[in-house]
Amino acid sequence: MELSVNVPALLFPAISLIMLAYTNRFLALSNRVRILHDNYKSHEQRHIIFGQIKNIKYRIKLIQNMQTWGVACVLFSILSMFFIFIDLQFIAKFVFAISLISFSISIFLSLIEIRLSTRAIELELSDIEGLEDPSVMEYLRKKFDRE
Repeated sequence: MELSVNVPALLFPAISLIMLAYTNRFLALSNRVRILHDNYKSHEQRHIIFGQIKNIKYRIKLIQNMQTWGVACVLFSILSMFFIFIDLQFIAKFVFAISLISFSISIFLSLIEIRLSTRAIELELSDIEGLEDPSVMEYLRKKFDRE
């Protein structure tokens, strides 16, 4: 199979959009850190705020790694296009495969960060009595028991 310049170029719009999403998540987290820091200093519910700050610190590191792997994907795509241009197909395919792996790692880290963001919301709501987090099976069992 011959790799054309168009194939690596197809990743550019996807990578651009995903990097924009990562940047928006980072900005939202940085705003949340400022709010939590102010609340922590005013001694309101310190144990919940401390847990949220730990969660956010880890999520910021994940976002940094997501962005790093996204940028690596772009660079490897450009390098792949260069090798296609100078007619080194085998190397171009290898570098493009690395680009795809980099993009996959970035997306996988994004999935982990999304799961952590739901934990942060659960922490935020943990002080409200009566909220439970049933498993899917428990939810379905309760749903069918009522009917």
